[in-house]
Amino acid sequence: MSQQSAPAVATPPAPGSQEKDGRTAQRPLAVRLLARPEVGVFLGAVAVYVFFLVAAPPVREASSMANILYQSSTIGIMAIPVALLMIGGEFDLSAGVAVVTSALTASMLAYQLSMNVWVGVIAALVVSLAIGFLNGWLVVRTGLPSFLITLGSFLILQGVNLAVTKLVTGNVATDDISNMDGFGQVKAVFASSFDIGGVQVKITIVWWLVFAAIATWVLLRTRYGNWIFAVGGNKDSARAVGVPVNFTKISLFMLVGFGAWFVGMHQLFSFNTVQSGEGVGQELIYISAAVIGGCLLTGGAGSAIGPVFGAFMFGMVQQGIVYAGWNPDWFKAFLGVMLLGAVMINLWVQRTATRR
Repeated sequence: MSQQSAPAVATPPAPGSQEKDGRTAQRPLAVRLLARPEVGVFLGAVAVYVFFLVAAPPVREASSMANILYQSSTIGIMAIPVALLMIGGEFDLSAGVAVVTSALTASMLAYQLSMNVWVGVIAALVVSLAIGFLNGWLVVRTGLPSFLITLGSFLILQGVNLAVTKLVTGNVATDDISNMDGFGQVKAVFASSFDIGGVQVKITIVWWLVFAAIATWVLLRTRYGNWIFAVGGNKDSARAVGVPVNFTKISLFMLVGFGAWFVGMHQLFSFNTVQSGEGVGQELIYISAAVIGGCLLTGGAGSAIGPVFGAFMFGMVQQGIVYAGWNPDWFKAFLGVMLLGAVMINLWVQRTATRR
């Protein structure tokens, strides 16, 4: 009598093991890390730093690094809100001249009316927030590209800065306010220095890092941060799921206004006066720092940490060229190279993120 063999029993896969095919295979860790915009710009910042360490020996001194970080902070404080606005899908071309507008407002109001400088500082904050609100309101109300709206604001503010300053002071610069009441207190907040190991460090470096930490927390840990990414990715879809698109966009423009006010106060209380024709072209520096930091031009992607490294690269190049004894005109050439490189990297990141 023949024996019938027992049917084979399939052996279950070991715990934790999964079959992988072309659809589920994970990309290498190195590729996934490089796809993060913060990692790419960090490596770029390290490369620029090492380059100038070799090419410009004065960079190795602690005082030189303090100057580099100071230059980076004056760019970085504005680059952070500009980056958030870009993540939200918009641009602000008036950011550079808005810095000067805030400084002119604080200086002329306090000096011409013989008031405590704190009054001028608060009035400048109101004006800066109002400019941001108007830009944002016009963008959401008209549906026109923010490029056009803020280009108009840029031209208006540039003309008003020059015309009003000449009308009020009879000159292209404001009067010295260093002897006015409250100057020392305001200077301590916006333009003071402190000593670390015999090296003078500007307070703006601290503010720069604090603002970056706050912005990172907002983007990653709050509902408002989710709104920013949502409206930048697809505002119609965001509105459909209940995101307050208009509020988010207007508040982002106002945040840029706050940054312009802060940097404007720093400039005013660092030099006691301000030239009315300054600020033109700075908006491109701020936008470039954000782009180099990984913010996509199409919106919906980016971080607050990336622009920190982007601003550091700008400060490093700007001061490194001086320490190397080169013609400072090369700064714009380096700026163009860094910007083109960042755009190429961002394109690769975008394609890598959508690749299956």
